[in-house]
Order: sequence, then C-alpha cells, then structure tokens
Amino acid sequence: MKVAKVARCLVPVFSIVFLTAVFLCANSGYAQPQPAQAPAAGQPAVSEQKPADAKPKVVGIVGNNLGLPGKLGKEIAKAPEGKGKGQIDPTATRGVFGIPGAPQVSYILLLLWAAWVGWIFSSVGAFGGVMAGVGHMTVYGLGDYVRTFKDTAPGLNKTLTDSIRTSNQFLVGLSSILSVISYLKSKRMSWPLGLALGIGSILGAYLAASLTGGKVSFSQYQGWFGVFVLVVGFVLIYELTPKGQAGKKKTKEAAQAFEKAIKEKKDIATAGVTLKSFGITKSVMTFFGTDFTFSPIAAFFGGVVIAAISAFIGVGGGFLYVPYLTSIVGLPMFVVAGTSALAVLISMITSITTYITQAGAGIDWSLVGIQLVGIFIGSMIGPRTAKYIPDKWLKLLFVVCALYVGIGYFSKGFFGQAWVPM
Repeated sequence: MKVAKVARCLVPVFSIVFLTAVFLCANSGYAQPQPAQAPAAGQPAVSEQKPADAKPKVVGIVGNNLGLPGKLGKEIAKAPEGKGKGQIDPTATRGVFGIPGAPQVSYILLLLWAAWVGWIFSSVGAFGGVMAGVGHMTVYGLGDYVRTFKDTAPGLNKTLTDSIRTSNQFLVGLSSILSVISYLKSKRMSWPLGLALGIGSILGAYLAASLTGGKVSFSQYQGWFGVFVLVVGFVLIYELTPKGQAGKKKTKEAAQAFEKAIKEKKDIATAGVTLKSFGITKSVMTFFGTDFTFSPIAAFFGGVVIAAISAFIGVGGGFLYVPYLTSIVGLPMFVVAGTSALAVLISMITSITTYITQAGAGIDWSLVGIQLVGIFIGSMIGPRTAKYIPDKWLKLLFVVCALYVGIGYFSKGFFGQAWVPM
C-alpha cells in the first residue's frame, strides 16, 4: 500500500531532519546565553581572577524592574547587579522573557522543536508537555540559566521556574485543540470519558498551581519532573511484557481491526467510537466491534490526581492519562490519543490561568507565539501518520522518551549532574 509506506517513512525522516537541525542550531550558539566579554588589555583572564567554582561577588542590586511587568519585574529589581553568573547586567542584550543577558534562541530552533512537540503529542496523546519542557529547560538553554539564580536571587529562580511551567502548557494547549478536532471527526475519541477526566482535572490543576506557584526552585522542579516521567516509563515497560499483556485481549482485537481497516482503505469513522450506554458508575462504548466499559466517577477522581501532578511539573498530563487509559480502562492507543487530548485541553486552561493570575508567572509572548506555529505544523502531521504506525511501536516510542528524559532530569535536578547526555 503506497500511502501506508510513505506515511511510515515520514516518521524516521522527520525525526532525522529534526534532530540534525536541532544539533546544528544548538551548537551554533543560538540557544546559549551571551558570552562574557574578553578582559581589557592588561587585566587578568577570568580564570585568573577567581576560582571557577567561586560565587560571584554581589556588589549591589538592580534596583528597578527594567521595564519588565508583574512579579518578574519585581524579582529582577531585587536581583544582584553584575556580569557574573546569577547576576543581572542591565547593559547586556535582552534575551528570553526580556531579561538582559538571558539566552537568545533561534527562530528556526523554536519552530523545529515545537513541530516535534506537536507531532508526538498528536500521535500518542501524550509527552507533548514533557517534550516542551525539554525544549525550554535543555534545548533552549533556560534551565542552566535559571539555575544560576538559586543562591543569588531565589525569588527570581522560582518565578522563572513558574514561567517555564506555564510556557510548556501553552504549547500543549494548542496541540490538544487541534488534536481534539481531528480525532473527534474520525471518531477516535471517547468524549464522555475525556470529559469525565477533564472535569476532575479542573480541581486538581487549580489546587496544584495555586499551592505551589512561587514556592518551587528550578532544581526541585527538574528533579520531580524526572521522577514522574521515569515512573511512567517503567509502567509502560511492564505493559509490553507477556505478563503485562495478559488480559488485554479486547484491546488487541480492536487495534487489529483498526489496522486492518486502514490497510483496506475503509472509512474508519463508520466503525469508530460509539457510546452504547452511559451511567455515573458504569458506561459502555464500542470501537471496531469491541465493547469497553469505564466508570465516569472513577475517571473524575483520576482526573483530579493526574491534573494535580501534571500542573505541578508544568505539563499537559498526557504522559499520565495515556497509561491510565491503556492500563486501567484498557483502551487501544488509537482511541487513547484523542481521549487524552480532550482531558489535557481542559486541565491546561485551568492550570495556565491559575499560574498567571495567582502565581504571577511571566510569559515571553514572542517565544510562545513562534512555537505555536511549529505546534500547528506538527499537530497536522501527527494524526495523519499515527494511524499507519502499529500500536506497539507507538508505545515503544513513548517508553524510550520516558526513560531518557526521566533519568536525565532526575539525576540533574537532585544530584546536579545528568547521567545521560543532555
């Protein structure tokens, strides 16, 4: 089948082009803080002035908000002024969030990474927020920059951490909107289940954002980010084992029927998700001739817990919704992506609003805006390629990403050194 072969080829080609471009951009200085100026004639080199691990000498504070609004501006005013790490140089070129001396990121890098975020979220219904976090923390160089303020300006460190958490969620928000529309049209979404999860997520997201906003340092955030992602990775590994596959006969049957319909060029919407009965404690839906049962009330409480965790680490929650929907509810991945996207969309709106209005998180609208273009591109490609990728391969992609990101961020956040290349 020519269309299927082309679609399968798109995934590795897209990934290779993306990774190559990211490597070139990241190593060309686009995502790095501005380099320090060379010492004037007759002055000793920086390495001769003080040890590399010595803390910069604080000679004073900035004293004003440098034209930056809200809580970010207030914390900038209290930060130490200077040219060293953990200091603000008002004369330096402005970077991300409008902060002098902050990293400056290439538009090309922003577009490429955002396209990857949109593709992976729209393909598996998860990991968009995690990949957005990887972009902001590692690819764009914001993590190492924010970390420098841990001791010199703790308030600024925490405010920028909230800004990163919120920026991650903006990207997933657009991708989830586009994914919901696409999957709803093709009847590959269980909207009653997604709504039940989403309603519960409103409470969970609000509580997490309002209670932790302005209280979490970047190192703590990165470490816990890694912990939660790592746990999910191990859960999915278990699912791929013979023991984990036991009891998933219905899921396999539905997935196989769906894959067969794709190969035979049938209209998948005609045999898509259909709600057979609805009740508070028990509802039944069918997908390609296979019935699936779920409890809306259980989904509500599941949404509360999942949204609280995801809002805390600043992601959409798809990486938790997906294991919940596949392991507990027993849905095939072809239905999980759309259902997860609906729940994520609802929790995103709540979390973003709370972080901005109550925690005072600052947003770099140009940074977010450019990435939204990439998100749109990736989200249009995802649903069109995911249906040609076997269910097992989608899970393997998810597992690889989860383990790599989880190990790297857990070790760097809590131990100060990543155990994998990052």
